Amino acid sequence: MNICIIGNGLASVSLANNLIRKKINVHIFQQKKIYNTKSNRTIGISKKNLKFFEREIYKFSKKEIWKINKIEIYAESSSNNKILNFENDNENLFYMVKNDRLYESLNKQLLKSKFFKRRIIKKVDFYEKLIKEKKYDLVINIESNNFFSKKYFYKKIFKDYNNIAYTTILNHEKLKNNTAFQIFTKYGPVAFLPISDFETSVVCSLAVEKKKFNEEEVLDLIKNNNPKFKIRKMLKLSCFKLTLSSLRNYYYKNILAFGDSLHRIHPLAGQGFNMTIRDIKILSKIIQNKIELGMQLDFSILKEFEKETKHLNFSFLGGIDLIYEFFNLSKKSKNQNLNKILKYIGTNKILNKTLIKLADNGLDF
Repeated sequence: MNICIIGNGLASVSLANNLIRKKINVHIFQQKKIYNTKSNRTIGISKKNLKFFEREIYKFSKKEIWKINKIEIYAESSSNNKILNFENDNENLFYMVKNDRLYESLNKQLLKSKFFKRRIIKKVDFYEKLIKEKKYDLVINIESNNFFSKKYFYKKIFKDYNNIAYTTILNHEKLKNNTAFQIFTKYGPVAFLPISDFETSVVCSLAVEKKKFNEEEVLDLIKNNNPKFKIRKMLKLSCFKLTLSSLRNYYYKNILAFGDSLHRIHPLAGQGFNMTIRDIKILSKIIQNKIELGMQLDFSILKEFEKETKHLNFSFLGGIDLIYEFFNLSKKSKNQNLNKILKYIGTNKILNKTLIKLADNGLDF
Protein backbone atom coordinates (compact mmCIF):
# COMPACT_ATOMS: atom_id res chain seq x y z
CA MET A 1 0.00 0.00 0.00
CA ASN A 2 1.37 3.36 -1.06
CA ILE A 3 0.23 6.86 -0.15
CA CYS A 4 1.61 10.14 -1.48
CA ILE A 5 1.38 13.31 0.62
CA ILE A 6 1.95 16.61 -1.18
CA GLY A 7 3.14 19.42 1.07
CA ASN A 8 5.49 19.76 3.98
CA GLY A 9 4.33 21.06 7.35
CA LEU A 10 2.83 19.93 10.63
CA ALA A 11 -0.27 18.39 9.04
CA SER A 12 1.89 16.43 6.56
CA VAL A 13 4.37 14.98 9.03
CA SER A 14 1.64 14.26 11.59
CA LEU A 15 -0.45 12.31 9.07
CA ALA A 16 2.64 10.54 7.72
CA ASN A 17 3.61 9.36 11.21
CA ASN A 18 0.13 7.94 11.69
CA LEU A 19 0.19 6.07 8.38
CA ILE A 20 3.65 4.49 8.72
CA ARG A 21 2.45 2.89 11.97
CA LYS A 22 0.04 0.92 9.77
CA LYS A 23 3.05 -0.22 7.66
CA ILE A 24 1.88 1.89 4.72
CA ASN A 25 4.57 3.25 2.40
CA VAL A 26 4.38 7.05 2.61
CA HIS A 27 6.16 9.49 0.31
CA ILE A 28 6.06 13.22 1.08
CA PHE A 29 6.57 15.40 -2.00
CA GLN A 30 7.51 19.00 -1.38
CA GLN A 31 8.61 22.07 -3.30
CA LYS A 32 12.33 22.91 -3.31
CA LYS A 33 11.73 25.43 -0.54
CA ILE A 34 12.58 23.67 2.72
CA TYR A 35 10.16 24.00 5.64
CA ASN A 36 11.36 26.76 7.97
CA THR A 37 11.81 25.04 11.31
CA LYS A 38 12.63 28.30 13.12
CA SER A 39 9.36 29.85 14.17
CA ASN A 40 7.80 31.78 17.04
CA ARG A 41 4.41 30.20 16.36
CA THR A 42 2.78 27.81 18.80
CA ILE A 43 -0.27 25.57 18.79
CA GLY A 44 -2.72 24.45 21.43
CA ILE A 45 -3.80 20.80 21.48
CA SER A 46 -6.98 19.78 23.30
CA LYS A 47 -6.89 17.10 25.98
CA LYS A 48 -8.76 14.51 23.90
CA ASN A 49 -6.67 15.22 20.80
CA LEU A 50 -3.47 14.89 22.82
CA LYS A 51 -4.47 11.37 23.88
CA PHE A 52 -5.02 10.36 20.25
CA PHE A 53 -1.83 12.12 19.12
CA GLU A 54 0.31 10.32 21.70
CA ARG A 55 -1.34 6.98 21.03
CA GLU A 56 -1.23 7.01 17.23
CA ILE A 57 1.21 9.70 16.05
CA TYR A 58 3.91 10.76 18.51
CA LYS A 59 4.58 10.50 22.25
CA PHE A 60 5.58 13.86 23.71
CA SER A 61 8.31 14.24 26.30
CA LYS A 62 7.49 16.37 29.35
CA LYS A 63 9.69 19.17 27.99
CA GLU A 64 7.75 19.41 24.72
CA ILE A 65 4.30 20.30 26.07
CA TRP A 66 2.98 22.81 28.57
CA LYS A 67 -0.24 22.34 30.53
CA ILE A 68 -2.97 25.01 30.57
CA ASN A 69 -5.56 24.53 33.32
CA LYS A 70 -7.38 27.86 33.19
CA ILE A 71 -8.52 30.42 30.59
CA GLU A 72 -9.46 33.99 31.50
CA ILE A 73 -11.10 36.33 28.97
CA TYR A 74 -11.30 40.10 29.40
CA ALA A 75 -12.86 42.99 27.47
CA GLU A 76 -10.85 46.15 27.17
CA SER A 77 -14.07 48.17 27.21
CA SER A 78 -15.01 46.78 30.63
CA SER A 79 -11.94 48.14 32.42
CA ASN A 80 -10.26 44.73 32.48
CA ASN A 81 -13.22 43.08 34.20
CA LYS A 82 -13.22 39.36 33.57
CA ILE A 83 -16.08 38.40 31.22
CA LEU A 84 -15.35 34.69 30.85
CA ASN A 85 -13.49 32.14 32.90
CA PHE A 86 -12.89 28.50 32.01
CA GLU A 87 -11.55 25.82 34.34
CA ASN A 88 -12.57 22.23 34.87
CA ASP A 89 -12.08 20.94 38.42
CA ASN A 90 -8.29 21.41 38.29
CA GLU A 91 -8.05 19.31 35.10
CA ASN A 92 -5.94 20.55 32.20
CA LEU A 93 -7.94 22.24 29.44
CA PHE A 94 -5.32 22.03 26.67
CA TYR A 95 -1.59 21.80 26.02
CA MET A 96 0.77 24.24 24.32
CA VAL A 97 3.46 23.11 21.89
CA LYS A 98 6.06 25.04 19.86
CA ASN A 99 5.54 24.52 16.12
CA ASP A 100 9.21 24.18 15.23
CA ARG A 101 9.99 21.76 18.05
CA LEU A 102 7.04 19.50 17.17
CA TYR A 103 7.90 19.53 13.45
CA GLU A 104 11.51 18.56 14.13
CA SER A 105 10.45 15.71 16.45
CA LEU A 106 7.91 14.36 13.97
CA ASN A 107 10.40 14.60 11.11
CA LYS A 108 13.12 12.75 13.06
CA GLN A 109 10.66 9.96 13.83
CA LEU A 110 9.74 9.67 10.14
CA LEU A 111 13.37 9.47 9.00
CA LYS A 112 13.88 6.38 11.16
CA SER A 113 11.13 4.46 9.34
CA LYS A 114 11.72 2.19 6.35
CA PHE A 115 8.18 3.01 5.20
CA PHE A 116 8.94 6.70 4.66
CA LYS A 117 10.64 8.70 1.89
CA ARG A 118 10.82 12.41 1.14
CA ARG A 119 10.93 13.69 -2.44
CA ILE A 120 11.44 17.11 -4.06
CA ILE A 121 9.05 18.23 -6.82
CA LYS A 122 11.43 19.12 -9.65
CA LYS A 123 9.30 19.21 -12.80
CA VAL A 124 6.27 21.29 -13.74
CA ASP A 125 4.44 18.23 -15.09
CA PHE A 126 4.77 16.37 -11.77
CA TYR A 127 1.06 16.63 -10.96
CA GLU A 128 -0.20 15.39 -14.34
CA LYS A 129 2.23 12.45 -14.21
CA LEU A 130 1.08 11.59 -10.70
CA ILE A 131 -2.44 11.07 -12.00
CA LYS A 132 -1.46 9.19 -15.16
CA GLU A 133 1.14 6.84 -13.66
CA LYS A 134 -1.11 5.67 -10.81
CA LYS A 135 1.82 4.70 -8.55
CA TYR A 136 -0.10 5.53 -5.39
CA ASP A 137 -3.30 4.13 -3.94
CA LEU A 138 -4.13 7.53 -2.47
CA VAL A 139 -2.82 11.07 -2.99
CA ILE A 140 -3.31 13.51 -0.13
CA ASN A 141 -2.89 17.15 -1.08
CA ILE A 142 -2.08 19.51 1.79
CA GLU A 143 -0.78 22.42 -0.30
CA SER A 144 -3.43 25.08 -0.88
CA ASN A 145 -1.89 26.78 -3.90
CA ASN A 146 -0.65 24.09 -6.29
CA PHE A 147 -1.92 22.49 -9.51
CA PHE A 148 -4.41 20.18 -7.75
CA SER A 149 -5.81 22.96 -5.57
CA LYS A 150 -6.35 25.26 -8.55
CA LYS A 151 -7.77 22.62 -10.90
CA TYR A 152 -9.82 20.32 -8.65
CA PHE A 153 -10.31 22.07 -5.30
CA TYR A 154 -11.17 25.67 -6.13
CA LYS A 155 -14.87 25.61 -5.16
CA LYS A 156 -15.03 26.73 -1.58
CA ILE A 157 -16.77 28.84 1.00
CA PHE A 158 -14.41 31.74 1.65
CA LYS A 159 -14.33 34.73 3.98
CA ASP A 160 -11.63 37.35 4.28
CA TYR A 161 -11.58 38.69 7.84
CA ASN A 162 -9.37 41.65 6.89
CA ASN A 163 -7.34 40.60 9.90
CA ILE A 164 -3.65 39.94 10.28
CA ALA A 165 -2.30 37.74 13.08
CA TYR A 166 0.94 38.91 14.67
CA THR A 167 2.83 36.38 16.77
CA THR A 168 5.77 36.58 19.13
CA ILE A 169 7.13 34.93 22.26
CA LEU A 170 7.72 36.81 25.50
CA ASN A 171 10.69 35.95 27.65
CA HIS A 172 9.81 37.06 31.19
CA GLU A 173 10.61 36.57 34.84
CA LYS A 174 9.77 33.11 36.14
CA LEU A 175 6.29 32.59 37.61
CA LYS A 176 3.63 29.93 37.89
CA ASN A 177 2.31 30.08 34.36
CA ASN A 178 -0.61 27.78 33.57
CA THR A 179 -3.36 30.32 32.83
CA ALA A 180 -4.10 31.53 29.30
CA PHE A 181 -5.41 35.07 28.85
CA GLN A 182 -7.35 36.63 26.00
CA ILE A 183 -8.08 40.37 25.94
CA PHE A 184 -10.54 41.75 23.40
CA THR A 185 -9.19 45.18 22.48
CA LYS A 186 -10.80 47.70 20.11
CA TYR A 187 -8.39 46.46 17.40
CA GLY A 188 -8.94 42.73 17.97
CA PRO A 189 -8.12 39.93 20.43
CA VAL A 190 -4.70 39.60 22.05
CA ALA A 191 -4.00 36.11 23.44
CA PHE A 192 -1.28 35.27 25.96
CA LEU A 193 -0.55 31.53 25.88
CA PRO A 194 2.00 30.12 28.36
CA ILE A 195 4.61 27.68 27.06
CA SER A 196 6.81 27.53 30.19
CA ASP A 197 7.25 29.32 33.52
CA PHE A 198 9.40 31.95 31.80
CA GLU A 199 7.99 32.01 28.23
CA THR A 200 4.58 33.00 26.87
CA SER A 201 3.37 32.95 23.28
CA VAL A 202 1.36 35.96 22.09
CA VAL A 203 -1.10 36.08 19.18
CA CYS A 204 -2.67 39.42 18.16
CA SER A 205 -5.46 39.11 15.60
CA LEU A 206 -5.89 42.69 14.45
CA ALA A 207 -8.39 44.25 12.04
CA VAL A 208 -6.48 46.03 9.26
CA GLU A 209 -9.33 47.20 7.02
CA LYS A 210 -9.25 50.76 8.39
CA LYS A 211 -5.88 50.86 10.14
CA LYS A 212 -2.49 49.41 9.29
CA PHE A 213 -0.14 48.51 12.12
CA ASN A 214 3.60 48.86 12.26
CA GLU A 215 5.76 46.68 14.48
CA GLU A 216 6.07 49.29 17.22
CA GLU A 217 2.29 49.68 17.47
CA VAL A 218 1.77 45.92 17.77
CA LEU A 219 4.42 45.66 20.48
CA ASP A 220 2.82 48.58 22.36
CA LEU A 221 -0.56 46.84 22.16
CA ILE A 222 0.97 43.72 23.69
CA LYS A 223 2.66 45.71 26.46
CA ASN A 224 -0.47 47.75 27.25
CA ASN A 225 -2.60 44.60 27.59
CA ASN A 226 0.03 42.53 29.38
CA PRO A 227 -1.89 40.81 32.21
CA LYS A 228 0.98 40.04 34.61
CA PHE A 229 4.33 39.34 32.94
CA LYS A 230 7.57 41.16 33.75
CA ILE A 231 8.97 41.11 30.22
CA ARG A 232 12.68 40.73 29.60
CA LYS A 233 12.64 40.27 25.84
CA MET A 234 10.29 39.75 22.89
CA LEU A 235 11.12 37.70 19.82
CA LYS A 236 10.77 39.31 16.39
CA LEU A 237 7.17 39.54 15.22
CA SER A 238 5.81 37.19 12.56
CA CYS A 239 2.53 37.78 10.76
CA PHE A 240 0.02 36.04 8.49
CA LYS A 241 -3.35 36.88 6.95
CA LEU A 242 -6.53 35.44 8.48
CA THR A 243 -9.26 33.87 6.37
CA LEU A 244 -12.01 31.28 6.69
CA SER A 245 -12.36 28.65 3.99
CA SER A 246 -14.07 25.31 3.54
CA LEU A 247 -13.98 23.18 0.40
CA ARG A 248 -17.27 22.12 -1.14
CA ASN A 249 -15.72 18.86 -2.43
CA TYR A 250 -13.15 16.99 -0.37
CA TYR A 251 -11.80 14.67 -3.08
CA TYR A 252 -11.32 14.13 -6.80
CA LYS A 253 -10.79 10.53 -7.98
CA ASN A 254 -8.09 9.23 -5.56
CA ILE A 255 -6.90 12.72 -4.50
CA LEU A 256 -7.95 14.04 -1.08
CA ALA A 257 -7.63 17.66 0.06
CA PHE A 258 -6.40 17.84 3.65
CA GLY A 259 -5.14 20.23 6.32
CA ASP A 260 -5.16 23.93 5.42
CA SER A 261 -6.13 23.15 1.83
CA LEU A 262 -9.34 21.58 3.18
CA HIS A 263 -10.31 24.18 5.77
CA ARG A 264 -8.95 27.29 7.47
CA ILE A 265 -10.29 28.87 10.62
CA HIS A 266 -9.81 32.05 12.64
CA PRO A 267 -7.31 31.43 15.50
CA LEU A 268 -9.70 33.03 17.98
CA ALA A 269 -10.40 29.72 19.74
CA GLY A 270 -7.12 27.96 18.87
CA GLN A 271 -8.88 25.19 16.92
CA GLY A 272 -7.09 25.11 13.54
CA PHE A 273 -4.64 22.27 14.20
CA ASN A 274 -7.19 20.55 16.44
CA MET A 275 -9.54 20.26 13.47
CA THR A 276 -6.73 18.65 11.47
CA ILE A 277 -5.99 16.18 14.28
CA ARG A 278 -9.67 15.20 14.36
CA ASP A 279 -9.55 14.70 10.58
CA ILE A 280 -6.47 12.48 10.95
CA LYS A 281 -8.28 10.47 13.60
CA ILE A 282 -11.27 9.80 11.33
CA LEU A 283 -9.15 9.08 8.23
CA SER A 284 -6.95 6.75 10.28
CA LYS A 285 -9.99 4.83 11.54
CA ILE A 286 -11.39 4.40 8.01
CA ILE A 287 -8.05 3.21 6.61
CA GLN A 288 -7.50 0.82 9.53
CA ASN A 289 -10.94 -0.73 8.96
CA LYS A 290 -10.06 -1.35 5.30
CA ILE A 291 -6.73 -2.95 6.27
CA GLU A 292 -8.36 -5.24 8.83
CA LEU A 293 -10.92 -6.35 6.24
CA GLY A 294 -8.12 -7.00 3.72
CA MET A 295 -9.53 -4.43 1.32
CA GLN A 296 -7.64 -2.23 -1.15
CA LEU A 297 -7.05 1.42 -0.32
CA ASP A 298 -9.05 3.30 -2.95
CA PHE A 299 -11.25 6.36 -3.49
CA SER A 300 -14.03 4.79 -1.37
CA ILE A 301 -11.95 5.82 1.67
CA LEU A 302 -12.11 9.44 0.54
CA LYS A 303 -15.85 9.24 -0.08
CA GLU A 304 -16.39 7.85 3.42
CA PHE A 305 -14.06 10.47 4.95
CA GLU A 306 -16.04 13.30 3.35
CA LYS A 307 -19.32 11.80 4.54
CA GLU A 308 -18.09 11.53 8.15
CA THR A 309 -16.33 14.88 8.43
CA LYS A 310 -17.84 17.45 6.08
CA HIS A 311 -20.92 18.35 8.13
CA LEU A 312 -18.93 18.42 11.37
CA ASN A 313 -16.18 20.62 9.94
CA PHE A 314 -18.66 22.99 8.31
CA SER A 315 -20.70 23.37 11.51
CA PHE A 316 -17.59 23.85 13.63
CA LEU A 317 -16.20 26.51 11.27
CA GLY A 318 -19.56 28.28 11.37
CA GLY A 319 -19.59 28.18 15.17
CA ILE A 320 -16.14 29.74 15.49
CA ASP A 321 -17.09 32.38 12.91
CA LEU A 322 -20.23 33.16 14.92
CA ILE A 323 -18.11 33.68 18.05
CA TYR A 324 -15.81 36.00 16.08
CA GLU A 325 -18.76 38.05 14.78
CA PHE A 326 -20.27 38.22 18.28
CA PHE A 327 -17.10 39.74 19.73
CA ASN A 328 -16.75 41.94 16.66
CA LEU A 329 -20.28 43.28 17.20
CA SER A 330 -19.53 43.86 20.87
CA LYS A 331 -16.41 45.82 19.92
CA LYS A 332 -18.23 48.00 17.37
CA SER A 333 -21.40 48.65 19.35
CA LYS A 334 -19.76 48.95 22.80
CA ASN A 335 -22.92 47.36 24.13
CA GLN A 336 -22.41 46.35 27.75
CA ASN A 337 -25.37 43.96 27.51
CA LEU A 338 -23.24 41.71 25.29
CA ASN A 339 -20.60 41.53 28.02
CA LYS A 340 -23.35 40.68 30.51
CA ILE A 341 -24.38 37.77 28.29
CA LEU A 342 -20.79 36.51 28.24
CA LYS A 343 -20.48 36.87 32.00
CA TYR A 344 -23.66 34.82 32.40
CA ILE A 345 -22.20 32.08 30.19
CA GLY A 346 -18.99 32.16 32.21
CA THR A 347 -20.77 31.78 35.55
CA ASN A 348 -23.32 29.21 34.36
CA LYS A 349 -21.69 25.85 35.16
CA ILE A 350 -23.66 23.86 32.57
CA LEU A 351 -22.89 26.27 29.70
CA ASN A 352 -19.30 26.60 30.87
CA LYS A 353 -18.73 22.84 30.85
CA THR A 354 -20.49 22.50 27.48
CA LEU A 355 -18.11 25.04 25.91
CA ILE A 356 -15.10 23.29 27.46
CA LYS A 357 -16.32 19.95 26.09
CA LEU A 358 -16.92 21.50 22.66
CA ALA A 359 -13.38 22.90 22.54
CA ASP A 360 -11.98 19.51 23.60
CA ASN A 361 -14.05 17.19 21.38
CA GLY A 362 -15.19 19.39 18.53
CA LEU A 363 -18.74 18.42 17.58
CA ASP A 364 -18.04 14.74 18.24
CA PHE A 365 -19.65 14.52 21.69
